Amino acid sequence: MTPPWLREVAGGVRVAVRLAPRASRDQVMGSHGEALKIAVTAPPVEGEANARLVKLLAKRLGVAKGAVRIVSGESARDKVVEVAGVTAAEAAARLAPAGA
Repeated sequence: MTPPWLREVAGGVRVAVRLAPRASRDQVMGSHGEALKIAVTAPPVEGEANARLVKLLAKRLGVAKGAVRIVSGESARDKVVEVAGVTAAEAAARLAPAGA
């Protein structure tokens, strides 16, 4: 079953993200309502937290950073991120929180 924060689109997936900046470490924390909560160490200034989010998602999903794009919520905690080159099943497995 596909989690509520994940949707398959043409050529990839869309992930609803709740971003928690200024965390002690970068990590996928798990579901937060209809979103996937992700913590990053970067502060929410000048796109630093967004850049860290893109880097973390690219690494976890095994794609280039260029394949990860924030499509909405650029300056908000709630974002929609599109990732090219992965299926919903791959994304759900790779974004499972550590220890889950």
